Amino acid sequence: MQQARKWNDVGTIREALLRASSFLREAGMKDPRFEAELMIRHCLGWDRTRFLTSMHEPISQDHLQKLRELCERRMRHEPLQYLFGCQEFYGRPFAVGPGVLIPRPETEILIEQVLLHAGRIWPASAPLQVADIGTGSGAIAVTLACERPNWQVTTVDLSSDAIAIAAENAERLGAAVRFLQGDLVEPLLEKGERLDILVSNPPYIPSADVEELDLEVREYEPRLALDGGEDGLDCYRRLCAALPCLLKEKALVAYEVGIHQAQDVAALLTASGVIDGVEIVPDLAGIERVVIGWRI
Repeated sequence: MQQARKWNDVGTIREALLRASSFLREAGMKDPRFEAELMIRHCLGWDRTRFLTSMHEPISQDHLQKLRELCERRMRHEPLQYLFGCQEFYGRPFAVGPGVLIPRPETEILIEQVLLHAGRIWPASAPLQVADIGTGSGAIAVTLACERPNWQVTTVDLSSDAIAIAAENAERLGAAVRFLQGDLVEPLLEKGERLDILVSNPPYIPSADVEELDLEVREYEPRLALDGGEDGLDCYRRLCAALPCLLKEKALVAYEVGIHQAQDVAALLTASGVIDGVEIVPDLAGIERVVIGWRI
């Protein structure tokens, strides 16, 4: 009842910011003021400049109620991206929600490396056959299709929920992507298809570590997209074992990996017998994050 009275006392944008910040601080959020600002801007549809110059303007009861509902959801550690239904990736807005992994900034390095190495191996106009294994929100497949419209991009996921969200993103962003439902590369093997490029950000968290993840990750993001088996390498083993049946004579393979996994994944690529060279690329924190293999 006391919380309700505090919300009822709010009349301006500034007062809404103070109330939401206090609510989130009491709930234990790490950056309550920043999150409160994001929520208010989301409710109002404002950019930061409009927000900062409008502190003394009134806030409607409808917007205030929406803000209160967002705060209550956030109090239960629901990710901000799910609250807003959107996450920017490689300069594009991607719809996200329960059932898909939220795109991370480090995955942009995977995109950059695929584009960089492909440019070294093939002419820019080459109509390459590309597969992204593990659709999620479609961030990788849709981004590659948008950046290289001449590529023929396919993406595979076991989850029908993920495929639905990814297909929505592809349509909204104008990306030509083929969607297949199945377990890793099985749909491609069944069709006997060969690839120029295989890219994947598969589940790579060791099973025992999943329970140690932040509450908002382990309670809300799909375990199917997180759990990589006992040592986190299950999907890489299966992907690398399939490479002889999947790759063309000239090919590129790119994986995002977890901490302390790069060397093992590089060894799996080499052991496949169809990779000539391997490179490991760190992220901005210096963690070995992307493993690239090529066959030329």
